[in-house]
Amino acid sequence: MTLDRRREVLKNVKTLVVKVGTNVLSTDDDRLDSDRIASLAEQLHRICESGVNLVMVSSGAIGAGMGLLGLKERPRDLSHLQAAAATGQAHLIHIYDKAFRPYGYHAAQLLLTANDFKNRTRYLNVRNTLRTLGEYSVIPIINENDTISTSEIKLGDNDRLAAMVAGLIQADLLIILSVVDGLLTGDPTNPNSQRIPLVERFDEQLLSLVGSSKSSRGTGGMGTKLEAVRTATAVGTNVMIADGKRTNVLNELLAGADIGTLFLGEGDGVSAWKRWIGYTLPPKGRLVLDAGARRAVEELGRSLLAIGVVRVEGDFAKGEVVSLVDQSGAEFARGLTNYDNLAAREIAGKRTDEIARETSVPYAEVIHRDNLVVTSLAK
Repeated sequence: MTLDRRREVLKNVKTLVVKVGTNVLSTDDDRLDSDRIASLAEQLHRICESGVNLVMVSSGAIGAGMGLLGLKERPRDLSHLQAAAATGQAHLIHIYDKAFRPYGYHAAQLLLTANDFKNRTRYLNVRNTLRTLGEYSVIPIINENDTISTSEIKLGDNDRLAAMVAGLIQADLLIILSVVDGLLTGDPTNPNSQRIPLVERFDEQLLSLVGSSKSSRGTGGMGTKLEAVRTATAVGTNVMIADGKRTNVLNELLAGADIGTLFLGEGDGVSAWKRWIGYTLPPKGRLVLDAGARRAVEELGRSLLAIGVVRVEGDFAKGEVVSLVDQSGAEFARGLTNYDNLAAREIAGKRTDEIARETSVPYAEVIHRDNLVVTSLAK
């Protein structure tokens, strides 16, 4: 049954995002593994030849820079991390481009920060660039712009970036290549841990399976991958996690082989606009709602009115994404607010007619239903 489900999912893939982790691309001495990149290039060529629209998210710039700069361990301070990234990124893209050329492709580089997803115009520009690159014999390779990223604009890790890119282009499938063969029932270092071949619905209890092991070169572990899975599957993208060091792993995955873990997408019908609102960046603040307001938003599909807001938390501007939570703190929706945090505090709990009398430029809704997304976090 699991294999049948896999084949059913895979036969309908038209748009694919492949994320490759640092450890997959690195040798034991922290240099890029050009042989593995060459193998991936051959497999990616086969995918493109089948008519699938392909985008890559690739780590490895800092790891490559470490090797070139002779660093024995990952730098801990921002300036040295950025120096390693700046040195390694050019080398990384050069190796990819060299590997793709025998198959008639070039590597196209896109370096992104959180601001490219936060700003709607820049977000659409990235999407349009990726669509245009699809018209040519080019494989887009996306990485976080580590050379300029700071805490304010940093995405966090490439697992998250890959999930956001999958939402951006409405991918059918996201493949995350790591150094473990999917989600296990325990820590990868435990010989009794078993692979879970299929997850039909994301559940918060899956996070309890995350072990303490973490890669030496990468920034994340299985925890960050599961957060990426939650983001991607919530808007309908299927996700696979598999061992990127396995020979011909992409060929086997797309042939339906019983390797890795397949997570089924759940959020069919989520529009591109609402994907951007609900599943791009962490919210800037929180609106705590009473039970009636939660029901109106979550179950009845209504706009959020000020009378249902119990408390306003955080600092945010008009038009920024905020989280909607109940009085226990559980998030169930996100949206673009019509008021900044100061104005929202002034009108919280008030009726619409009161707001109209007291506010010079009032909005009938704190968040209009067209700008509001019920997220998967409450499901």
